[in-house]
Amino acid sequence: MRSDRGQTLPIYIWMTGILLFVAFAFFAFAQAASARNGAQSAADAAALAAAQDARGELVDGLAESIGEGDDWLDWLDGNKFTDEGARGAADALAADNDSTVMDLGPDEVNGYPGFWVQIETNYTVGDSILPGTESKHAKAEATAIIKPRCDVTPGVDPEKAVEFDCDGSVSFEIDPDDFDLDDLPDASVLFSVHLAD
Repeated sequence: MRSDRGQTLPIYIWMTGILLFVAFAFFAFAQAASARNGAQSAADAAALAAAQDARGELVDGLAESIGEGDDWLDWLDGNKFTDEGARGAADALAADNDSTVMDLGPDEVNGYPGFWVQIETNYTVGDSILPGTESKHAKAEATAIIKPRCDVTPGVDPEKAVEFDCDGSVSFEIDPDDFDLDDLPDASVLFSVHLAD
């Protein structure tokens, strides 16, 4: 009887050690998954911020160009923005998510312009039984695009009143000869901004 107890104790200790190791390993993988999720959220937010900044630039450019020439309708294509303010907007949103933008650039998905962003978290995965995690930063990337939401009848005269039909059954008219900033709808009516699939 005592012999059986003596043989059981090492097996019990061995099994307990294995279970503890497995539990710590699962915890380490959960830490890594949490860091990856945080990094992806930061990348998504940064890409959307860059695209939203560009959308604002498009609306401002459209407003300034109406009545100045015959190319104001070109602003509605969604590709006349620069990336001047996009980096600052992306940096700010990444920082809000405790991350840093490592790279940012213009991109195009299915013919729609946008921005690609790569970020790295400022925090690490954390201490775990897996070596190196205490200094490992999570990285992620995302692309956000700007999609025009309004259609114009081809061949319209931009020097005369133009009627627009937009997604969501929204319609409005712009007359270059009698234009007021209040005539422009909200930027979200003219362009949608969303993450690329």
